[in-house]
Amino acid sequence: MSHEAVVKFSTVSQAADALDSRVDSWYQPARNVTFLNSVMVAASTLGDWSVIWHLTSAMRGLITGEFREIVLLSLLLGVESLIVNQGIKRLFRRQRPTEHGADGLTVRRPKTSSFPSGHASAAAFSAVMLSSMTGGWWIALWILIAAIVATSRFHVRIHHASDVVAGAVVGVALATAFLPLL
Repeated sequence: MSHEAVVKFSTVSQAADALDSRVDSWYQPARNVTFLNSVMVAASTLGDWSVIWHLTSAMRGLITGEFREIVLLSLLLGVESLIVNQGIKRLFRRQRPTEHGADGLTVRRPKTSSFPSGHASAAAFSAVMLSSMTGGWWIALWILIAAIVATSRFHVRIHHASDVVAGAVVGVALATAFLPLL
């Protein structure tokens, strides 16, 4: 990498850190809301290994009989996870905002880089794929669940806000690439 590229990357990194710090300070009072903490810890935990998306797809498949879609979404989530967690995250060695998450909120701390958020990527990926499979009013439900799961990672302080946004962008991009497989 050239010196000029390193300087540009460093400048972008510093700007992201400054923005993340401002967003975190602004958001901090929300971490004092007991009900919200419960929802976010649950969402973060259900997002581990995309459990919420595998369960959602399985329930939907059992109701509709679309068993091909259950298997396909699970397989594609595995590919998405490999690309994000074993590919993209290895390019960035960003530290997480805290060592163990927000005070009083117990969640699993992944060993991978903070950037981008794998939970946010999987959530956006699943929302796009499920929306394509179902259409109609279901789209709002998938987007809501995805937004809660993605935001939960910032709420519990396992990811910076920019990690979550980047993860969502990656998830949408990967889903768009995989949509023809449906």
